[in-house]
Amino acid sequence: MTYIGIQTQIRRNNFNSVLLIFAFPIVLLGMVYTFLFFIQRQHDVEIVNEMFLSAVPFVIIITSVWFMIAWFMHNSLISMATGSRPLERMENKRVYNLVENLCISAGMKNPQIHIIEDDSLNAFASGINERTFCVTLSRGIIEKLDDDELEGVIAHELSHIRNRDVRLMIVSIIFVGIFAFIAGMAFRSLQFGAFSRGKKDAGVAILVAMVVSAVCYLIALLLRFGISRSREYMADAGAAEMTRKPYALANALRKIDQDPLIEAVHNRDVAQLFIENPQPEEKKFSFSNLFSTHPPIQKRIELLDQFA
Repeated sequence: MTYIGIQTQIRRNNFNSVLLIFAFPIVLLGMVYTFLFFIQRQHDVEIVNEMFLSAVPFVIIITSVWFMIAWFMHNSLISMATGSRPLERMENKRVYNLVENLCISAGMKNPQIHIIEDDSLNAFASGINERTFCVTLSRGIIEKLDDDELEGVIAHELSHIRNRDVRLMIVSIIFVGIFAFIAGMAFRSLQFGAFSRGKKDAGVAILVAMVVSAVCYLIALLLRFGISRSREYMADAGAAEMTRKPYALANALRKIDQDPLIEAVHNRDVAQLFIENPQPEEKKFSFSNLFSTHPPIQKRIELLDQFA
């Protein structure tokens, strides 16, 4: 794997975040136009243009409101999706000492620290700026890893924050959520309302809705896959550099690999934030596994072992 400097990674992630922010409304409006064209019987371009221009303000307003709410409330939404809560210093000084020592060595401000009450082993970082940056650890990963291993995991999550991976992931998750909502809403509204226009029109409308839904899902997959797997390798390398103990993170990943699935997390878009994003047993060999945002954990361990 070609080495990429930290500053290069930060600039790349910032650029990708801006690109997603500007590309999303363009793609969305293109989908709206296509949808209106195919459900309009005569396919009259002038009529479609009028319908499209009437719809544009509503689409922009609704998606902008959604994005702003998600942008400013993402930590609360992620906490609800994962069942996490703030971890108080007096509750676990060990974790706070590890986080603070690493932040001092890296010249970073201390992030918030949250905990998920689950015996499985996993962790993730989230946030868009210094005020909202947060490292979340499961109860299992705190209790089952020794100090060096837990330090390696925390350093990995701090590397995601330092590289601005978390901001890019938050933008991706918000956009994927909007696509999924619009696709589902369009399909349900046509499914229950199209039959009043007759069987032929109903069939066409539902077919169009299914195509739009499929396109939305494909775009969601591409957005997810577009967040390069190299970010995990970069965070692993950053953790090894920060702790000077690559073997510690490798050992932690071995333990995480034995039980990484947080039962409370059903939203797979949020789950991609975790240090390991496992598929439930019944989905391990599904098509979506081809679009995994995480490289194989064994490969990550092998790379870390080379520096041990």
